[in-house]
Amino acid sequence: MGLLEGKVAIVTGAGRGVGRAEAMAMAKAGAKIVVNDLGGD
Repeated sequence: MGLLEGKVAIVTGAGRGVGRAEAMAMAKAGAKIVVNDLGGD
């Protein structure tokens, strides 16, 4: 069982960089992840 099992995390800016890395790490720790990224050109 992961440290964040049963938890929900909201990560903004999760399309790349630090936000993406944090979202991936929390998912691996068992959290359900809600991501948002407004990236565009």
